[in-house]
Amino acid sequence: MRLQPLFAWCCLCLPLSLSAQDAPDLSPYPDPEPGQIRYVFQVPEADNEADRLVELLVGRTLEVDCNQVAFRGELEERVAQGWGYPYYVVTGVTGPMSTMMACPPDFQSREEFVPVRGEGFRIRYNSKLPVVSYVPEGFEVRYRIWAAGEDIQEAEPR
Repeated sequence: MRLQPLFAWCCLCLPLSLSAQDAPDLSPYPDPEPGQIRYVFQVPEADNEADRLVELLVGRTLEVDCNQVAFRGELEERVAQGWGYPYYVVTGVTGPMSTMMACPPDFQSREEFVPVRGEGFRIRYNSKLPVVSYVPEGFEVRYRIWAAGEDIQEAEPR
């Protein structure tokens, strides 16, 4: 008879705990400042996470011609106060900048994701914490995972 209240409690709480796993807890992280948007994603567990990096691709979709186009900016790593968790803030965005080549007469412009180029956009891989980043309004975050290959070379002393 005493198991019924425990069973009822488990039935009520289990769906809540499962749904909480879908969305990471963002309470340690600051709210976005005016003019910023917060993006959050989680990378999957990997066998050897020390051999991986996450590259944050921050940018905006623009209509471009045949020239190379990019924004300039930096990615700063900051720490959630009292928690020690890293988060990332894109700062100093300028542009877009473009090469100035003449395009062929039959060239048609196209929509393309134009990235922010700069320092710090490759970060440590950690599946235990969400990747939390703050970018200027109008920009979005995409990412790619880099993994070290199995082939290790030896350097020769000279």
